[in-house]
Amino acid sequence: MQLILGLVLMAVVVLVPCLVAAAAEAQAAPEFPEVTAAMKVCVAEKTVAGAVTLVATRDKVVHVSAVGQADIAGGVPMRPDAICWIASMTKPITASAVLMLQDEGKLSVDDPVAKYLPELADLKTADGKPGKLTLRHLLTHTSGMSEATAAESKECRTLAELIPHFAGKSLKFEPGTKWQYCQSGINSLGRIVEVVSGQSFPEFLQKRFFEPLGMKDTGFYPTDEQVARIAKSYKRAGGNLEETAVKDDYDFKRRNRYPAANGGLYSTAPDYARFCQMILNQGSLGGKQYLKPESVKLMTSIQTGDLKAGFLEGSGWGLGWGVVRQPVGVTSMLSPGTCGHGGAFGTQAWIDPVKGAVYVLMVQRADFGNSDGSDVRQAFQAAAAAALGR
Repeated sequence: MQLILGLVLMAVVVLVPCLVAAAAEAQAAPEFPEVTAAMKVCVAEKTVAGAVTLVATRDKVVHVSAVGQADIAGGVPMRPDAICWIASMTKPITASAVLMLQDEGKLSVDDPVAKYLPELADLKTADGKPGKLTLRHLLTHTSGMSEATAAESKECRTLAELIPHFAGKSLKFEPGTKWQYCQSGINSLGRIVEVVSGQSFPEFLQKRFFEPLGMKDTGFYPTDEQVARIAKSYKRAGGNLEETAVKDDYDFKRRNRYPAANGGLYSTAPDYARFCQMILNQGSLGGKQYLKPESVKLMTSIQTGDLKAGFLEGSGWGLGWGVVRQPVGVTSMLSPGTCGHGGAFGTQAWIDPVKGAVYVLMVQRADFGNSDGSDVRQAFQAAAAAALGR
């Protein structure tokens, strides 16, 4: 009996502080009720199964909430640390890796691509004009590069294996003359990071960004524990939501896929917000300088001149980042100069440098069409901006 009482007492001593800490953390979690209400409407209308929203300033999170379900059939509620395929929200991280290497004097964004990837030295337009590609062309989606086919991509296990599939294809236009969203260019940048750093792309990101920033749930290959927190993806079907798969090149079940620099990362709202806060703070967070302020400015300001760029009116493009040139429609509540990126399944992250705010939205729906212009994004940002201004 004494032994049992001793064990019970020990359990109380161990568990009570943990429960108190968890309760305190839950109570301390800030929330904008109007943002949560807006997302509940999106769930009720079956626009999305669930959503995580997060708003942060330069030094703290001022809102986080999770509504709806991560798994409808399983009855699993969405939670703030739900893991989502963030798709093209990988691109700003890839760009940041390139700029970090430029800060260290190891490359320049104006270097010829062929300096690092000789396989791409002879790229030409269909009428035979030489490409003369630079890293800047890749970063701004003005390269004109052609894409690998689905079959070619599927057979690749590394970025090094992927690059030759671009080499035999003509450029669609003379580099620098047009903006056209390009996956092959961004994947080529991931390979350049490997060549210059001597590390695999996942290893470079892990050591240089994810570990020091505390992005513990971000990576290309989720662990078994993380897989259990991945929100399922859905598409609309007859007014309801029907489960669907992530695109093959990015499916977490395929452990042998190449680390897609264009869209292969999985992450959480709190993790990605840390990355965004670093950018908002001119490359610094937690006393550590990741990027030079001038590099952040270069990445997040318009580098495409007067070219029509982006997926929404009033948009321009930086180096790996979309930029709001003139707020209108979905971006009307944002300031000029707001930068960020969306993902194929509706995820969004935007940084407003004037208001000093970060907006992160995590949802998983396959068929938005243009996820940058989704009603969910607009509802979230409108409610969040109003809450910040009250």
